Amino acid sequence: MAAKKKKIKASGRFGSGYGTNVRSKLNKIELLQRKKQVCPHCSKLGVKRESSGIWNCKKCGKRFASGAYYLKH
Repeated sequence: MAAKKKKIKASGRFGSGYGTNVRSKLNKIELLQRKKQVCPHCSKLGVKRESSGIWNCKKCGKRFASGAYYLKH
C-alpha cells in the first residue's frame, strides 16, 4: 500500500492531477497576495487585497488599484 502524501498549504485543495509545479507556483502567488504589504501613500504596513487589483490600506484609508496578486511599486 502506498503512503499517503501530506497536502501542503493552500494548494492542498487540489489533487495530484494538477502536478507539483503548478501547485508550487500557486502557493507562491497566494502567499504574496494574502499577506499585508506596504502602502505606497503612507509607507506603513497595512495594505490588504480586497479583490483582483483592488487594494485597501487599513492605516490611511486609501483604496487604490494596482497589480492583481501583489502590489507593484
